[in-house]
Amino acid sequence: MKTVDLNCDMGESFGVYRLGNDQAILPYISSANIACGLHAGDPATMRKTVKLALENEVAIGAHPGLADLVGFGRRNLDISAQDAYELTVYQIGALQAFVQAEGGTMQHVKPHGALYNMAATRPALAEAIAEAVFKVNPELVLFGLAGSELTRAAEKIGLRAAHEVFADRTYQADGTLTPRTEPNALITDDQAAVRQVVRMVTEGVVQSVQGADVSIRADTICIHGDGAHALEFAQCIRQALAAAHISIRPVRS
Repeated sequence: MKTVDLNCDMGESFGVYRLGNDQAILPYISSANIACGLHAGDPATMRKTVKLALENEVAIGAHPGLADLVGFGRRNLDISAQDAYELTVYQIGALQAFVQAEGGTMQHVKPHGALYNMAATRPALAEAIAEAVFKVNPELVLFGLAGSELTRAAEKIGLRAAHEVFADRTYQADGTLTPRTEPNALITDDQAAVRQVVRMVTEGVVQSVQGADVSIRADTICIHGDGAHALEFAQCIRQALAAAHISIRPVRS
């Protein structure tokens, strides 16, 4: 039976502002990427989300992003490789403290938003992030866009890389995600997203917006928890994977 990890970005509320339906979605995933306070999240949210993940036996990962609360970490900022290294170390350390305080262990690191996308194509940023993760804890898994500079940098330095695919995003012919600024970036039809996921896991390909199939490796699938129908979509994905005889488990299980 094939296995795959199912991950979701979480802990992205801030102060009195609430984003996502973390508590409801946690039972349907195997790994949680928890915001570390720069693009979203705050100490109280971090602690609450860590506790919820542990209660649901979901693997925990740090979700470091750019220091851009207003832009939710999705705006490209002109940062250096040193900036990327320091931002990553800082945010892993912040979440690790909460994980340790609650008696848990951290499984992985997954950069967020623009930091993730920039590292997918820029070797210097990818190598800086991989170095940061390796120096903090070489046992951590680094999540990156499948076949990207980030997964290559992880494997080069000696980290385990988890090649990530996206359930609700469209792909370009080079294997990159369609930018969110373009109208066809998101897949809004749940059944179309399900078909894309099952095909990526079982056949190792995804159809690009240009129409050609692109080879892809799917170790972990990202679903988004902040959509209008996020819970229903998580349930739908889980059911579809089970029907395709694909079991869900954390990458480091």
